[in-house]
Amino acid sequence: MAIAFRYAARSDVGRVRSKNDDSAYAGRHLAVVADGMGGHVGGDVASASAVMDLTSLDRPDHHGDGATVLADEIQNANQNLARLVLGNPRLGGMGTTVTALLADEDEIVVAHIGDSRAYRLRGDEFHQVTRDHTFVQRLIDEGRLRPEEAESHPHKNVLMRVLGDVDASPEIEVETVRPEIGERWLLCSDGLNAVVRPETIESVLRSGDDLNQIVDTLVELTLDRGAPDNVTVVVVQVFATDDDAPVAPQTGEARGAVPDPGFARTSDEITGDAAAGTEAAESSAAVLRRDLAARPHLLVGAAANATQTGRIPTVSDSILQRRATLLQTSAPDTLADPQEVESALHRAEAAAPSARRRRNRRAFTVLALATVGLLLVAGGWLTTNWINSQYYVGEQQGNVAIYNGVSQSLGPVSLSDLERTTDLRVEDLPGYTQERVRNAIPAGSLEEAERIVQELRESAPDAGPGPEPRPTGTVRRATSSPTTAPDASPTASPAASPGGDR
Repeated sequence: MAIAFRYAARSDVGRVRSKNDDSAYAGRHLAVVADGMGGHVGGDVASASAVMDLTSLDRPDHHGDGATVLADEIQNANQNLARLVLGNPRLGGMGTTVTALLADEDEIVVAHIGDSRAYRLRGDEFHQVTRDHTFVQRLIDEGRLRPEEAESHPHKNVLMRVLGDVDASPEIEVETVRPEIGERWLLCSDGLNAVVRPETIESVLRSGDDLNQIVDTLVELTLDRGAPDNVTVVVVQVFATDDDAPVAPQTGEARGAVPDPGFARTSDEITGDAAAGTEAAESSAAVLRRDLAARPHLLVGAAANATQTGRIPTVSDSILQRRATLLQTSAPDTLADPQEVESALHRAEAAAPSARRRRNRRAFTVLALATVGLLLVAGGWLTTNWINSQYYVGEQQGNVAIYNGVSQSLGPVSLSDLERTTDLRVEDLPGYTQERVRNAIPAGSLEEAERIVQELRESAPDAGPGPEPRPTGTVRRATSSPTTAPDASPTASPAASPGGDR
């Protein structure tokens, strides 16, 4: 007996954040939630890239062990993030959590990294399946902290494991379970469990048969409690594919899907096009969108926005093929059309110089050389002034320091000068933040550089004596710290899951 999912999903930016860094996908055989981080530029790119890279697994046949396939694909997604940063340094330091369910024959594979969660409702049992990869959860596991103290701990936002461009092979926790028909699963970003108690979540999951109503209720509860972070919820219910259950989504289930009539074609048409080789002439973003449109699914959050705008930050997917997709950030396109460039070159080669051009070649050459000389002088002056207006935060003999200029050099000539050294030690920062400082954090002014130093100082764990180890994970920077509502509860609830702690 094979299984599949009925599903519903919703994502909301919340009451405080200015943009949504969460992404989620729900389909017949796959459900994924990703919570991105990395500041103004990279959080949404990281979560959308990770989710998009897993969408090809939403099919009944995986040609191998489902646990291995899902874990490998998440590792591929991690490599893709590193490639995106390589192509666009502005994305440096971005990362994302990933929590995913894969229906594999009659089993469910659960894969997890970060602090997004998976809950399971089975008969009278309700429990958290995943274990948060956070500093406070490690303290709880070691008996150094009580669960009720987690919410007020100063290091509650420190993640010990994420996907990103720092760890080439992060440790993914993977578990395979055999489900019962009718049981429900909830995947969520920490924006939900930070303000809604587990018992409230369980009560909502048990209420009614409308999955859309369930996700709407959970999101609205979060918004009512202030929603200091983005909130994303995916609910799936297990059914047997050989029973009489309908294959089409339930009423309202496609509310979060990305409509794209231009790519809504049958799988036979797509297969035929592939055989004819027409897909090679298309952008891989278009191929991905057609692939998504060929099956029922829901896509919400940053990933949905990426497909709607065509700015899909996916480098590759796996198993059947690798789709290379151009990363486009929020800035306008700056690259020339290759066809236009090639056409211009052909026209230039075909145009033979006229007699008048030959007679005036010397005059034009002198004028061109003079113009080039003036441009070089002006360009050098402008470049020097621009470099002198730049700052960055880096490392100086183990301390955080502010530099004037850019963190590059022309041969033996450095393009920066030390502005001042602070008393903040780089080794006192979380490991993820240490890497950013050593790679240099750019700033457009001295004031901005000093603000970055202050943020680094605030994110640094206390260096004083104490029984707790010093965290070396990723700091998820919170926009604000509102008072926890009466219904709020500790976010950590240890659950047995293979993989262990690092």
